[in-house]
Amino acid sequence: MRIDMLRVAEMRRLTRNLLIKEGLSRFADDAVLVVSELVTNAVQHSHGREVTLALSLYNGYLRINVHDGVCGHRPTPGRACDEDEHGRGLLLVQAIASARRGSWGVSDDGTSTWCELALAMS
Repeated sequence: MRIDMLRVAEMRRLTRNLLIKEGLSRFADDAVLVVSELVTNAVQHSHGREVTLALSLYNGYLRINVHDGVCGHRPTPGRACDEDEHGRGLLLVQAIASARRGSWGVSDDGTSTWCELALAMS
C-alpha cells in the first residue's frame, strides 16, 4: 500500500510541475486533485497492475488520461454516506470537470479513465 501511495504522490507532483512549467499554475490545484482521484481509483481496481498517467495540452484544455489495463471495469460516481471513508472520488472529478467547463469519462473497453479541464478562467 505504501508503494501505491508513493505512485499517486509522484503523479500529483508531475502534474503540478508540468502546469507550472507551462505557466498554468493557477489550474494546478484542480488538476492535481483530479489526478489524485483517478490514479487512486486505478491503483485500487487494478490490483497491482501498471498504472500510467498521460497529460496533454490542446485547444485550451488539459486532458488527463489514467490507464490501468483492466478491461470491463467501468467506474461510476458513488453514493457515499457521511460515515463512508471512500466513494467520493469520481463525484469530485465530476464536480471539478463541470466547474472547469470540461468533462470526464471512461474508455469503451474500461481500461482508461480521462478528464478534460478548460484552461481559461471561468
